[in-house]
Amino acid sequence: MTSVLYDAPGPRAKRRNVLLTVVFVVLLAAFLWWIWRTMDDKGQLKWALWQPFTTSDAWTTYLLPGLGTTLKAAALSMLIALPLGALFGIARLSDHRWVRIPAGVVVEFFRSIPVLLMMLFANEFYVRSTNIGSEDRPLYAVVTGLVLYNASVLAEIVRAGILSLPKGQTEAAYAVGLRKGQTMTSILLPQSVTVMLPAIVSQLVVIVKDTALGGVMLGLTELLNSRSTLAANYANVVASFIVVGIIYILLNLVLTTFASWLERRLRRSKKSTGATVALEDATGLNPAQVAGGFGTGAGGTI
Repeated sequence: MTSVLYDAPGPRAKRRNVLLTVVFVVLLAAFLWWIWRTMDDKGQLKWALWQPFTTSDAWTTYLLPGLGTTLKAAALSMLIALPLGALFGIARLSDHRWVRIPAGVVVEFFRSIPVLLMMLFANEFYVRSTNIGSEDRPLYAVVTGLVLYNASVLAEIVRAGILSLPKGQTEAAYAVGLRKGQTMTSILLPQSVTVMLPAIVSQLVVIVKDTALGGVMLGLTELLNSRSTLAANYANVVASFIVVGIIYILLNLVLTTFASWLERRLRRSKKSTGATVALEDATGLNPAQVAGGFGTGAGGTI
């Protein structure tokens, strides 16, 4: 059977694919076995190093509070960066130069600066120019850096998503009398959401992971920083890294799974229901109709 995207593999291709699969599985198993043997030889598989993760003290004292701070910083950054990115993305599509050019300068400026540099700059700014306490300052600095960088990236995602739609969508909206703002909010943005969603989710995953920069450089007591304290108390550096890595994987897996469900739901909601419109209702939808008569643009007489 042949697909429109590719030709179905023949007997030789199937044998080759099976052989490559077997070779890959063997190499992967050998690599995992080598890791296991190396860790065992170095004494990293001793039960004493992993036993703390089976007790509640390691979780309630270190990991769960750190995870809560990570989620707090990530959630605040997402809630601010998403609408801000959408605003700047739409502004970059404006017909007015005084809107489009400043928005483009802001987006390109913050998109070109490393997020860690913005976190450090924000921290110094809060130290020298505000009265924010030392306990809250790392969180403010991390959220500021994440918002400035990711909002600029999200702005480009929004702009690209809107531009990816066929021009006929905009022309049809103008033809029925919609203004540009109505076209953007009612026609373009709803359709482009499903196009933008995978890239937006990828950027949200980046936000979750980049919170660790605040723990390393600014002392934010997020998940990775809490792992350092835990490892110092239990002397299980490698084990703590593995557990924290698994937590990050599960956290981002939940985020991507939710996004996939949301994307499927949005696609289903956009499918036509096959409903019909009565003639009298359709007549009322025509913007060219004025006081019961049609203008010359609609083919009638004045």
